Amino acid sequence: MEAGGYVSLEETKEYKCIVDQTFTREEDFYEFYNDYAYHKGFSIRKGRVRYKTGTQEVIWRRLMCSCEGYRSVKYFERMDQKRQPRALTRCGCTARLDVEWSESIGIWYVKDFVDVHTHALAKPEHVFVLRSHRGLNDPQKAEAVELGLGGLRPFQIMDVMEASHGGPGETGFLSQDLYNFFSRYKKGKVEGSDVEFVLNHVRQMQEKDPEFFFTFSVDAQGRLKNLFWSDAQSQIDYGVFGDVIVFDSTYRVNRYNLPFVPFIGVNHHQSTVVFGCGILSDETILSYVWLPEALLEAMHQKHPKSLITDGDAAMMRAIEIVMPDVDHRLCSWHIEQNMLKRFRGSKLKDFRKFIYHAMEEGEFDRLWREFRGTHNIKEDNLWVNRMYELRRKWAATFTRGRYFLGMQSNQRSESLNSRLHNHLDRKMSLVDLMEHYEFCLSCIRRNEIELDAKALCSIPFTKISADVLEKSAAQIFTPTIFQKVSFQIRKSSNWSVTEVTLQNGCLRYEVSLQGNNKRWFHVTCTFGSSLVDARCHCRKLEREGIPCAHTFCVMKYSRIESIPSCCVFVRWTMNAKSAFPTEMRTNTHVWTEQMDRYHSLRSKGNRALFKVSRSQGETERVMKLLDDILKEDTQEQGMEEETTFGPLPAHFSAANQPGGTKVLDPVKIVSKGAPRSNK
Repeated sequence: MEAGGYVSLEETKEYKCIVDQTFTREEDFYEFYNDYAYHKGFSIRKGRVRYKTGTQEVIWRRLMCSCEGYRSVKYFERMDQKRQPRALTRCGCTARLDVEWSESIGIWYVKDFVDVHTHALAKPEHVFVLRSHRGLNDPQKAEAVELGLGGLRPFQIMDVMEASHGGPGETGFLSQDLYNFFSRYKKGKVEGSDVEFVLNHVRQMQEKDPEFFFTFSVDAQGRLKNLFWSDAQSQIDYGVFGDVIVFDSTYRVNRYNLPFVPFIGVNHHQSTVVFGCGILSDETILSYVWLPEALLEAMHQKHPKSLITDGDAAMMRAIEIVMPDVDHRLCSWHIEQNMLKRFRGSKLKDFRKFIYHAMEEGEFDRLWREFRGTHNIKEDNLWVNRMYELRRKWAATFTRGRYFLGMQSNQRSESLNSRLHNHLDRKMSLVDLMEHYEFCLSCIRRNEIELDAKALCSIPFTKISADVLEKSAAQIFTPTIFQKVSFQIRKSSNWSVTEVTLQNGCLRYEVSLQGNNKRWFHVTCTFGSSLVDARCHCRKLEREGIPCAHTFCVMKYSRIESIPSCCVFVRWTMNAKSAFPTEMRTNTHVWTEQMDRYHSLRSKGNRALFKVSRSQGETERVMKLLDDILKEDTQEQGMEEETTFGPLPAHFSAANQPGGTKVLDPVKIVSKGAPRSNK
């Protein structure tokens, strides 16, 4: 309906077209309305039904928007909840389609149609997540069972089926649907020109997307030295979430043993987001200077606030050169691995305290000396001496209050590489690496779109008796961050304001743990027409972007009923990317025209063939038809011949064409560290 209450001509025609529809079977009007809902952006479900008197014959059926009705009040009042309730999806929507059976003429006709929704409709890229538009069909179930018999796990089967259907979002179901199906079921390539293929691929990507960025360098022999690339979506993500970056070069997942270096961050759902990827030919300071410089060039010289690395000495020196003002910390996971090589028992336990337990600097130095004396650490122990020199980059005493979003390690990078390792090994080519990297990247983005769709179509569950601040948080933050904020709000009830003083125009609140006056924190607040600044000396807001329980205690004391903007980091809200939605486009699923036609035929053909297989006679008829098609294919001389899908995707084929100066494949490098001993 248009502004002012007028109905447009298009809406009038659409309404008349729908109410004039007739159907011969129940399945027909369900498929019709569901298809209509798909293009509009909502999900449907079956509602009320009427039967012919004294029979089970349906004569009237209602189909309605899945947001119809409300959750029963009893679910809000339950005291025995063991799990976190699901997010609310019903909001009293009135959209529906009523269909009635006419016995006199033997058809179903539309009795009533209401097309007014009380909620926002899903975006086209989110529709495939909605419940009535997803589910496994029979051929997909058969394929899933076969792949399962082949030894693949459900998440691997999901990957394979997404690839076979042309990309994420094209299968018609989510991984959750696949897991549910298996639950019910159980109960009832380019040697010698590798780099040229890769470079032609990124050049083609740049032709299709001018914002696609890549750069590379070669050595004196014309061999690839370094390579970096980042697509437009990664650059957008960096602009929003590039405040903290994880930078890890410890992975060797290619035949040349080159460091594979993804730049990783976290998005507003606290999920992995990828800003770009680099491949280096060595681990020198020059190479590590080249890589972050390439990243900054792609990101228009925007520097991150903080950086987490694996502790490589050359990398650390390079960061000091390229990003001298960035707050840098070492990955705790790599420190743990080095600890396990050197310490055992109480020695390991005592050293671990320095990583995770914050204390005063004087106390740290005292315990460090005590640690060396108790465990007889020699003065010439190079690793321990180096760790003390670098203490401000890893010890909790020195990293508390610094902005790392709660991250202590490069586990984000490891999660990406673990997915790569499911498919690849050290013998893979650079082409394989790039192809699988892009496939993994598309999966990461699919996950973000799913989370966005669920967050936009629901509100985190809060009890009726929940604090007003908790209800305010549910409207502001993404569901993942809401859980963290909600925990702090509930935790604030354990604290109380014991003293309020005025200092330099600011109110200073002393907040103490109830029943324990020895534990206290100071929260300094500045008020204008409302709360404009709040700083607690626990510094949780500064280091994680999430308000602490002490600050919420002050808000409750001050009778503040909504979370002020000074306590909201936009990067944790649903509005973080409101102007730049995530695209699920992937660079790997590009096919020849023949393969595009094949996918179309297979998609429809699989369903038709499965249906035909139920009848021996029909099977024989279709088999004869297929035989005739195959014979025609071999006898037809004028049929155009095309290159079919081979060892490489079609979009790499341009690499075979002559170009400028040829870049040679890199030489396999030797990793740092001591050589393996002979056994």
